[in-house]
Amino acid sequence: MGTHTPGLAVKFGEDARSPSHACAVSSSQLAPFRSWLAAKLAAVGGLAATLAGMLWTSSVGWVPLGVGLASAAAVYGAGCLWLHRRLRHLQNILRQIRTHDFEDLAPPAAPEGDELGTLLWEVYRTGQSLEDEIQELKEMESYRREFIGNVSHELKTPIFSVQGFAETLLDGALDDESVNRTFLKKILHHANRLDNLARDLSTITKIETNELNMSGEAFSVMDLCEAALESVEMRAEERNVHPRMEIAPNLPDVYGDFDRLRRVLVNLVDNAIKYNEEGGSVWLQAEMKNGDVELRVVDNGIGIPEEHQSRLTERFYRVDKSRSRHQGGTGLGLAIVKHILGAHDRTLHVDSTPGEGSIFRFSLSTRPASSLHPA
Repeated sequence: MGTHTPGLAVKFGEDARSPSHACAVSSSQLAPFRSWLAAKLAAVGGLAATLAGMLWTSSVGWVPLGVGLASAAAVYGAGCLWLHRRLRHLQNILRQIRTHDFEDLAPPAAPEGDELGTLLWEVYRTGQSLEDEIQELKEMESYRREFIGNVSHELKTPIFSVQGFAETLLDGALDDESVNRTFLKKILHHANRLDNLARDLSTITKIETNELNMSGEAFSVMDLCEAALESVEMRAEERNVHPRMEIAPNLPDVYGDFDRLRRVLVNLVDNAIKYNEEGGSVWLQAEMKNGDVELRVVDNGIGIPEEHQSRLTERFYRVDKSRSRHQGGTGLGLAIVKHILGAHDRTLHVDSTPGEGSIFRFSLSTRPASSLHPA
C-alpha cells in the first residue's frame, strides 16, 4: 500500500524528455507544403498518364509528356489536399498524446467520409479517452498520498499517547494511586480510538470492494429511529444533550438494510450530540415527502460554516480538528454514511448555520429495491 510508484511521478509530472529527444521529435515533423507520399503518387500517376498518351497518339513527343506532367501536378495537389494535410493533423494528435499535451488537442475538421477520416477521428477519440484515464490516475495518486498521510497522522497521536502513559507507569507511576488509574483510563481511551479507526477503515473498504453484504428488507421507521437513539443514550447523558423523536403518524414501511441504516442514523445523531452545547437538543424527525420517507437529524448546536459543508463526507475531513479528536471521532463517520446511503441510491443533504445548528437529511424508499450496490 505504501510502495512508491516512480513511474507515476514521471508520467504525471512535467515532460521529462531530454532536449536532444525534443529536437528529434521536432525534426521529424511533416512539412506543411511538401509531401513525399504525394510526390510518389504523382510520379506514378504522371508516368501512367504519359504512357497512356504515348499509346493514344502513337508517338513520343511533347504532348504525352505534357499530359503526364499535368496529371502528376494534379495528383500531387490532390495528395497534399486530401492526404498530407490530414496526415499532419494525425501526427500532431499522436505527438500530443505521447507528450500528454491534451489541452490543445483539436478535433478533425472533416467528417468521417473515408478510411483516413475514420482513422483520424478514432485516434482523436483515443486521445480523449487517454486524457480522462490519465486525469483519473492523477486523482487516484493524489488521493492515495493524502489517504496514507491522513491514516499515518490519525495513528500517531493515540500510539504516542499509549506509549507515553505506559512508559510513565513503568517508570514508577504504576505504584502511585493518585495517577495510575487515570493513566490506565487514558490508555484505554486511545486504544478504543485505534479500534474504532480500524473498524471504520475496514467498513469503508468492504463497502467499496462490494465485500459488505447488504440486504433489502421492509421495516418500520419507528423501529429504526428507536434503535438508533438507544445506541447513543450514554453519549447523550454524558453530554447532557436531550435527543427526541418526532415521527409522523401512519408512515409506511421503508426498504433497505436495517443494520446499515441504523448505523447511518447513529453516526448522524452521535455527531449532533458531540458538536452540541451542554443542555442542547437533538431531534430525529421523519415524515412523508414526494412518495418517500424523509429522515432528518436536527440539532441546535454549534453549526457548520458553509465553506466546509460540501467536504463533510470526505475521509478524515474535520471542521474543527482539535475538537473532533478530543471528542474521539475517527474522521470517517460521515464517509461511511455517504457510502451506505449511496448503496441505497440515496444522498445526504446538509443545511447548517453557525451558531444556530444543523440539519442532516436523507430519504428512504417505500418501494422494494431490486438490489443494493456499493457506492
